[in-house]
Amino acid sequence: MPLIQLVITLVVVGVILWLINSYIPMQATIKKILNVVVVIVVILWLLNVFGVLGPLSGMHVGKMHGGR
Repeated sequence: MPLIQLVITLVVVGVILWLINSYIPMQATIKKILNVVVVIVVILWLLNVFGVLGPLSGMHVGKMHGGR
């Protein structure tokens, strides 16, 4: 992924999060949870982009396949 595309994506995510925090009325607790979730997702995405985590497509959430 080119560096400029990475920077543009981070700026867009930041602006969207700022708009949500500024203009959508929510409880402070919900805003904090939203901010933490977005930051964690962005960090995981960056780690994946730079190859630190390896492919995230191997991760599965929920029941194991083939189990009863």
